[in-house]
Amino acid sequence: MTSNNSPGPHLFKRDKDGLLDNVAYIFNNDGSVNWRAMIKNEHLFPNRSWFEMRNKPVPKSIDGLKDNQLLIKLSGIKELARLRGFSRVSYSLDKCEHDHVAVKCTMAFIPNYETGGQEITFEDMANATINNTHSFAKDFLETIACNRSFVRCVRNFLNIHIVGDDEINKAEKQTATASSKKASTSDMSPQGMLSREFDNFDDFKSHLRDFWVNGTYKKEEVKTWDSFRDIPTKEARILLKLVKEN
Repeated sequence: MTSNNSPGPHLFKRDKDGLLDNVAYIFNNDGSVNWRAMIKNEHLFPNRSWFEMRNKPVPKSIDGLKDNQLLIKLSGIKELARLRGFSRVSYSLDKCEHDHVAVKCTMAFIPNYETGGQEITFEDMANATINNTHSFAKDFLETIACNRSFVRCVRNFLNIHIVGDDEINKAEKQTATASSKKASTSDMSPQGMLSREFDNFDDFKSHLRDFWVNGTYKKEEVKTWDSFRDIPTKEARILLKLVKEN
């Protein structure tokens, strides 16, 4: 008896524009695919830290939440990558030490009408350290860094501004001394106020990457910033306004 395997391959057929035949895509006004709208709600959930930092209750659903108040699961990123289509993915270690691993993810996205029928290679980088991971993840920094770089590569290529759950710093909160708490609270400089909007500087840099990709804020000097203190006062004011508006 011969098995009928046609149902499986049929679901992966693409049309002449590079889109899956069996998927109803959602489009932007300019005709491009609205990849953000293609994310199923089951892959999204409230960003607990965003609400806790502002002393607000964490919503029980994602209804009415803005993108910066959400997180996307790895499963959602994988589904987006499948919908878009890619021919290969590779990883390269830029740094590999016992407490710090940096990985670059490179993906070749298949041709579609958005790219003029050309294959596009895109890459992005992420790191994992013992300070921005938690629990057993500290023993698997390479894996965490690979996941983070994959998430950033897919969502930045597809113009998704929801931070991936794998990207955020889940390190246990360190017990701050009374003096450091007081200093943090009393710092009313633009840099200090900006720092209170994020868990840490890595979290800020992740948002800064989104601003860069969508063209909201693009300045070469950001590459030299290693802490909130490095941000010029004028730029800190601009960024603080952008963060609050988004």
